[in-house]
Amino acid sequence: MAVANVAAHGVSTHDDHHDHEHKDNFVTKYIFSTDHKMIGKQFLITGIFWALIGGFLSILFRLQLGFPEMNLEFLRPILGGWITETGQLDPNFYLALVTMHGTIMVFFVLTAGLSGTFSNFLIPLQIGARDMASGFMNMLSYWFFFVSGLIMFISLFIETGPASGGWVVYPPLSALEQAMPGSGLGMTLWLVAMTFFIASQLLGGINYITTVINLRTKGMSFSRLPLTVWAFFLTAVIGLLSFPVLFSAALLLVFDRSFGTSFYLSDIYIGGEALPNTGGSAVLYQHLFWFLGHPEVYIVLLPALGISSEVIATNSRKPIFGYKAMIISMLGIAILSFVVWAHHMFVSGMNPFLGSIFMFLTLIIAVPSAVKVFNYLTTLWKGNLRFTTAMMFSIGLVSFFISGGLTGIFLGNSAIDIQLHDTYFVVAHFHLVMGSASFFGLMAGVYHWFPKFFGRMMDEKLGSLHFWLTFVGVYMVFFPMHYIGIAGFPRRYYSWSTFSFSDMYTDLNMFVSVAAIITFAAQFIFLFNFFYSMYRGRKASLNPWQSNTLEWTTPLHPGHGNWPGEIPAVYRWPYDYSKPGAKDDFIPQTVPLSATPESNLPHEERLVKLEKEIIAEEQEVLVGQESKSSH
Repeated sequence: MAVANVAAHGVSTHDDHHDHEHKDNFVTKYIFSTDHKMIGKQFLITGIFWALIGGFLSILFRLQLGFPEMNLEFLRPILGGWITETGQLDPNFYLALVTMHGTIMVFFVLTAGLSGTFSNFLIPLQIGARDMASGFMNMLSYWFFFVSGLIMFISLFIETGPASGGWVVYPPLSALEQAMPGSGLGMTLWLVAMTFFIASQLLGGINYITTVINLRTKGMSFSRLPLTVWAFFLTAVIGLLSFPVLFSAALLLVFDRSFGTSFYLSDIYIGGEALPNTGGSAVLYQHLFWFLGHPEVYIVLLPALGISSEVIATNSRKPIFGYKAMIISMLGIAILSFVVWAHHMFVSGMNPFLGSIFMFLTLIIAVPSAVKVFNYLTTLWKGNLRFTTAMMFSIGLVSFFISGGLTGIFLGNSAIDIQLHDTYFVVAHFHLVMGSASFFGLMAGVYHWFPKFFGRMMDEKLGSLHFWLTFVGVYMVFFPMHYIGIAGFPRRYYSWSTFSFSDMYTDLNMFVSVAAIITFAAQFIFLFNFFYSMYRGRKASLNPWQSNTLEWTTPLHPGHGNWPGEIPAVYRWPYDYSKPGAKDDFIPQTVPLSATPESNLPHEERLVKLEKEIIAEEQEVLVGQESKSSH
């Protein structure tokens, strides 16, 4: 067990009451709030909205893929001119749907919706801080995200259609307005929206890092942080280093589109006419994009893994296995994520020797990922398991992380990837290991911390139904895609009838589309459960899951400032579950070691004396404050 010096760095908990007692009006409390908890809720509700939009777009193109001859005339009231005279989706709009689905799910749902929600909500509560380091920057972070989403939403309704160059928006398709309808105004709006989004992420990341480093309560050393906070902290570091690179890629793309430069363009012919652009390289954009694109995988995954660490330990009633190993593995993932970007570019014509280096680094990054899986499984092993909805979603995440990760070994091998690149095998891989695993982490977090969000409990029976339909549905959607991909079907193709041998997989492809529709429909069970429980759910107790972390020591409805009096000090790590000799199967971080002599380990006994000195010091301060108030 990681044990820290009790006198660890932390801010004073005695003078930092700032404005948590002042009265807010509706606008300052619910709209332009600087309270990290309200901002977390804003990110969550906005993320749920975008998940519905992104999911709906995927259903539209799955209808086209699964039933290419189906008459979609019934969608004309929604899609208007994007339905052709024969009743199919317009091919240009099909690519726009794929583009917007990927953009929305990766950035707006799994980055802002997941990390924005739980980093904001949990970091101050779990480290013992009144709020984020800068409440104003935190508010700006959300509203930059909101403006980004608004611009992206508007782009869905313009006459020429939204951006349609794939979610990676590779040039020259994205750089030339005349390339296709979605390369015009839709692409411009995409770039503007992403600029606001990047600004939002950078503001948030600076805040998260500063808060974790500077605002920890007494005794909360880095070796006592919950794994959730470690995950959020490292995610913010990755984002702070990688998102500016995406901004530079987008900026150069704007220059090529609007100012006649040639960063990405060279030797382009349209309609037999040569464009004046020379000297650029479309591969440069790929390098810049994937330098963000691969760390983005872990910007999405690490918060979900951190949430699952907390949920699995709490509901296994066991200490998390290998706490230090989990932290080291996350550090390893954070570092290695920056040196594997070119494994997305094995088919770009790179030198085979360089490809072998990136292949080696890609396979190395599987090691820290495997450490995390091993630690999850050993935490579950022989635990006193409680199958709450959050626990089931966390176990589901581990399942996807294993099955999706195994296919990553195939794609990390350059010789195999050249055959499988841009097929549905790739789609299946990243939807399992990144999309579905992260989504399950998001759901686990919502179900687990819903009592802290809203003071009420979600219905566990509806939660179980939601889990099983979604878990089975995800495998039914993405497992068959591996076989379709091995057969050679490319991604982003409008119709399977292009292939002479497509009849072999028509039934399988229809099966995937039906499974996708059922899985999407299952999410409305969650929506009902979420919004009904918010107002009518059973009232929660202060610590319904019997957890050890600090957030459960606040009132049921904490005000702006979280703790009405002193912020509690921390005396132990957050995973003292089922400790031999202890009276209960959990010991909160706020319980001094001197209060549990029956369960203290030998190295903990050495800290008891120091701990008593700190407690005496705190009592002296309290007495001093009381004498001041009496005068």
